[in-house]
Amino acid sequence: MAETTSITETPAATAAPGNATAAPPAKPAHAKPAAAKPPAKAGKDRRGFLYVMFFTWFGIAWTAFTATMIGMTLGTIRFLYPNVLSEPPSKFKVGAPDQYEPEKVTERFKPQGAWIVRHKDDDLGGDIIYALSTTCTHLGCTPNWWEKEQKFKCPCHGSGFKITGVNFEGPAPRPLERWAIGIADDGQIIVDKSRKFQKELGQWGDPDSFIKA
Repeated sequence: MAETTSITETPAATAAPGNATAAPPAKPAHAKPAAAKPPAKAGKDRRGFLYVMFFTWFGIAWTAFTATMIGMTLGTIRFLYPNVLSEPPSKFKVGAPDQYEPEKVTERFKPQGAWIVRHKDDDLGGDIIYALSTTCTHLGCTPNWWEKEQKFKCPCHGSGFKITGVNFEGPAPRPLERWAIGIADDGQIIVDKSRKFQKELGQWGDPDSFIKA
């Protein structure tokens, strides 16, 4: 009986005798890309900086010092540029006397804190022009002029003032104040808010508190 010879075949993947290094296996098609490395320790460094600045004695002291220096700098600038430069002037002109009608209140200068009024004063024997303050003598609100009722009415607490400025209703304890008033060199009326006159002190008789129309 003939003997059967077993022959072992060499796999095709076996490297040829001349090749020193075998080729790497191919990556499967479904393989996921390698995850990107996280950024450097920027986040930790940032948190560490904030911790040092705000949660340590050194950081608190440095922050307080910086705030103090900023405050001193702003104070110096404020000193060099005083508020008087941005405030409205205390004196301003309001036109010629003949521009004002009898028994009328001119509200054009209300933003500057004055009503210009022409009213007949029996004690002085004729019309006078005066400048009333627009500040209520109760708590400092700004009244409104009601032409039909011929009175100033405060919207805050209901105080009422006659065209003369005398209080007659509501909680206001005294009349409105007058500003100083006069005639400038060019013939215009000039109001001076650096001086005021109060009726209860007898100051409405001062010639600087009115002009004759």
